[in-house]
Amino acid sequence: MRVMVMVKATKASEAGVMPSEQLLADMGRYNEELVKAGVMLAGEGLHPTSKGVRVRFGGASRTVIDGPFTETKELVAGFWLWQVRSMDEAIEWVRRCPNPHADDCEIEIRPVFEADDFGEAFTPELRAQEERLRAQAAAGKK
Repeated sequence: MRVMVMVKATKASEAGVMPSEQLLADMGRYNEELVKAGVMLAGEGLHPTSKGVRVRFGGASRTVIDGPFTETKELVAGFWLWQVRSMDEAIEWVRRCPNPHADDCEIEIRPVFEADDFGEAFTPELRAQEERLRAQAAAGKK
């Protein structure tokens, strides 16, 4: 199963406070463990929302909203995409994670939808399209 592991933002991360050299080193070692275990598929930190935008959808209209966004506890400061055997395994990996912020914070883990999760609505034609697009995206990275 794939899971998205989201590091929630704090007031400091939203203010643009950068991690210390020690935290960067600790996270580097942790990420190395994840890679060696075959768990980590991707992972990055994110700039504060002051550098981002949101696009609000309302029927056919689209509205661009400039950051920053105020509700810090709902914001994401970074993420990993992991391949794990179970949610329990993901939890165990997160328990080993260095605290990603100097302040108290949360990390959220959510399963990524897989093709079978969509049932009959995900027709063989749509599955083939998805596989083709994934292959094209992977080839573009090389």
